[in-house]
Amino acid sequence: MTQYLTTIQLPDDFDPSAQDEAMEGDIEALSKEMEASGVREVFAGGLSPAREAKSLRAQPNGKVLITDGPYLETKEHVGGLSILEAADMDEVLAWARKGAVALRASGEVRPFFRSNVPSE
Repeated sequence: MTQYLTTIQLPDDFDPSAQDEAMEGDIEALSKEMEASGVREVFAGGLSPAREAKSLRAQPNGKVLITDGPYLETKEHVGGLSILEAADMDEVLAWARKGAVALRASGEVRPFFRSNVPSE
């Protein structure tokens, strides 16, 4: 099965206390439904606010510049992510659609690509 990264985007001013019991129940029900269907949730977790991020930028001289805040200046940032194993993009999109409803947030799905470089 292919692994997919699913993310949710949250506004900069997102308040984690806005997650009420109904939302938490929806998220838990979705996780149980995925497990029962055979979709494997490899990892899932929420992120601290974007203002707590540190950004790293490689410099031409080989050094790395570290700055406070997210790499991109936008009104929304990645607020959480999960890695799902599913048969194909259509299957993971169906689950991500349900996740967007449960989490009350927009999101993104991307498949992981496999390198042709042999591992040691």
